[in-house]
Amino acid sequence: MNAAKTLLNFVLSGTLLGILVASWVGPHFIGWYNETPLATQTMCNLPTVVREVTSTLLTWQLIGAGIGAVVFLVLGVLFNVRMNRKAQKEGTRTPPPPASSQTVP
Repeated sequence: MNAAKTLLNFVLSGTLLGILVASWVGPHFIGWYNETPLATQTMCNLPTVVREVTSTLLTWQLIGAGIGAVVFLVLGVLFNVRMNRKAQKEGTRTPPPPASSQTVP
């Protein structure tokens, strides 16, 4: 159960980090991508542009969340494997504590 909690924490952290990165980088990329070449003036249908830009931003946020979740899932699995190996190594090195002798009256 502890491993599942750790993996879930890693996945949720990665998802949030992916969304934050996409939200931070996305508007700059979308602005650059939708910029007219050579600074020419164009006429556009503003509601359509707003819908397309918003849709693109949400799409990239979803992609960022997926990438972050997968990357942090892999990191969480590696973290759990390393902790399990470390615990097994420590368990084999230290001898068990001596049993206390109890006297019967």
